[in-house]
Amino acid sequence: MTRRALLALEDGTTFPCFAFAGDGEVAAEVCFNTAMTGYQEVLTDPSYKGQMVVMTYPLIGNYGTNPADVESAAVQVSAFLVKEYQPLPSNFRSTQSLGEYLEAAGVLGVEGLDTRALTRHLRIKGAMKGVLSTRDLDPKSLTAKAQQSPGLVGVDLVKEVTCREAYRWIDGRIDRQVDLAGDPEAIWAGGQGRWRVVALDCGIKYNILRRLEARDMKVLVVPAFTPAAAIARTAPDGVFLSNGPGDPAAVTYVVETVRDLLGVKPIFGICLGHQMLGQALGGKTFKLKFGHRGANQPVMDLSTTKVEITSQNHGFCVDAATIPDPDVVMTHLNLNDRTLEGLSHKKIPLFCVQYHPEASPGPHDADYLFDRFVKMMTTGQPPAAA
Repeated sequence: MTRRALLALEDGTTFPCFAFAGDGEVAAEVCFNTAMTGYQEVLTDPSYKGQMVVMTYPLIGNYGTNPADVESAAVQVSAFLVKEYQPLPSNFRSTQSLGEYLEAAGVLGVEGLDTRALTRHLRIKGAMKGVLSTRDLDPKSLTAKAQQSPGLVGVDLVKEVTCREAYRWIDGRIDRQVDLAGDPEAIWAGGQGRWRVVALDCGIKYNILRRLEARDMKVLVVPAFTPAAAIARTAPDGVFLSNGPGDPAAVTYVVETVRDLLGVKPIFGICLGHQMLGQALGGKTFKLKFGHRGANQPVMDLSTTKVEITSQNHGFCVDAATIPDPDVVMTHLNLNDRTLEGLSHKKIPLFCVQYHPEASPGPHDADYLFDRFVKMMTTGQPPAAA
């Protein structure tokens, strides 16, 4: 039995809908995703912590859910908003309907919402705080709650999604926890791979770990609060900086760690990792009007002028003009709004991109970046010189 629900934005705009999963009330930033598939990966992406997601594709739930397509150990979105929910999935891989999946996670899912109108409103007015409720259906009350909610600016959400203990990722799964104070050789024991890579977990997606392992890397995942000295003690060949949620300017402890790692080992960062590197190099970040979220963002590799169609999920961006280091090179450009999508350094072995080359979900155009990381670890030189 469906229940009436109401979404209220901080500017007073409201959208009636019906709950197909969960119950209650949630406050979060409202954002939209333009991908046509991959809703389970979206639901479990830690970068969506603190956000309720609107899918622009109108029919959601038709292929159900399954244990293989998750990107983390839990549903991360605050709520899930769709135009039309399909309760009877048809796919040989499906083990549970989307409604059952959200219900089990205690996450509110609603349908019957005018997602086109909501998306257009967010594109024109910008991302907004909102409250979604099945209990309080009074527009004025919900609007006031939305206005009083904290939002994302200045909020550190990395601490809510990072792992609590370091662990080894072996054969496509979390294998065992490790003691970073222990014998480095014991830490790296087990699994196949030539390259030892420490992944700083700010909300890492499982498919990133799969892509690293597929490139002959042994992967050690460490909490976001791990200091640079502890990372260096493990004697890695390279350091990977993961994606993650929230305001990058609020995660000062990660920026400090990254700054201390510059020049110590080759570094590759994506999404929030890109923002951490940008800040470690002296730059500042700013909030985009409505963010980049979907699997169809055009990005140009400025070294080749080749255009990639990329998967993205971020609401903040590095301001290239604020980076004082003259040796920092802008490597990738978003062709929709001309914002910075990648950078490297002429003297330090590092590079980063704002988008998701692991493509889960999304196109595989940017998969070559994992090869670039391997090459950088092989030569110990910056990408341009490697």
